[in-house]
Amino acid sequence: MKDHPLRTSVIGSYPFPGWLEFASGHLDQFGSDDIAEMQDDAATVAIEDQFRAGLDVLTDGEQTRFDFNLSFYGHLEGIDLEPASPRRFGPPAHDQRGKHAISGELAAPGGLGTLEEFARLKRLAPEGPRLKMSVPGPFTMSGRLLPNDRYPDRYAITEALLPLIRDELVALVEAGCEEICVDEPSMSCYGYREDTKRFVDIFNRTVEPVVGKTRLCTHLCFGNFKGHPVGYRRYAPLFPDFLDLHVDELHLEMANREYAELEIIGEVAKRMDVAVGIIDVKSYFIETPGLVAEKVRACLDFAPADRLVFAPDCGLSQTARWAAKRKLENMVEGVRMVRAELAI
Repeated sequence: MKDHPLRTSVIGSYPFPGWLEFASGHLDQFGSDDIAEMQDDAATVAIEDQFRAGLDVLTDGEQTRFDFNLSFYGHLEGIDLEPASPRRFGPPAHDQRGKHAISGELAAPGGLGTLEEFARLKRLAPEGPRLKMSVPGPFTMSGRLLPNDRYPDRYAITEALLPLIRDELVALVEAGCEEICVDEPSMSCYGYREDTKRFVDIFNRTVEPVVGKTRLCTHLCFGNFKGHPVGYRRYAPLFPDFLDLHVDELHLEMANREYAELEIIGEVAKRMDVAVGIIDVKSYFIETPGLVAEKVRACLDFAPADRLVFAPDCGLSQTARWAAKRKLENMVEGVRMVRAELAI
């Protein structure tokens, strides 16, 4: 940002406290007021951890969701939720997440739940940092729905979901949300084999009503389920087409990939701000402030300070809380070291 060079941010999710993990598996033992209190408490914990770390941008940690997108299916009409994981044993991987059958017209008459999340975030967050909400995009959401006669392939499902998510973005902006991340990791995971221009068209039609009305970003990564990626981990197949995404900030996973293709941030910075994933959420190596500062300086070789944002590679939901706290604290401290060197 021109008025806040080298700012620090997060993607969206934050680790659940241990007690929330336990309680979420025993919700039948709690009353509605108990659950509401639990949700407030969990969001407060996530917000406070981020605030104490010194981040410039805060989220609610997605503490009331099951993963960054799975809870959204509970708001959809026209689907039958998969009752259990299709594979329960063996190494953890994405195929342990079931797919839902479509039983009717896809709709979300009550919205997708983000307005309630944003209201809670505004109520609980301290003054100062900017507040951000994350919403999964339609192509990513379509990946866990099974095609049928009415919606014969993934793109048909995507087109049905697109207006539902677009309406959610409009509602968030009308509620005063100043930053929205539209998460489309499936686009970056499968862009090497799909039509990237088609992806750009889908994304831009999704965000079209809110462009210029909020700070828009999108998060490109290669998947993270319990520390495991799923996509072909190269950005080259996505560009230059993805430079046409209608966003103010484009987030790229870099740390877990040992900063391969770092030079691409220079091309991105010519069009928009670039958020560099500088913390590896898939590793329990704790980056030191000195190492973070070294990587920030490397990024400055390709992009100007007023175009650079620094964040973890992905959401932190798959990282233990003790590690997430230390990683965020060191990330902020490392960026501050470079700010001091540059007197900004």
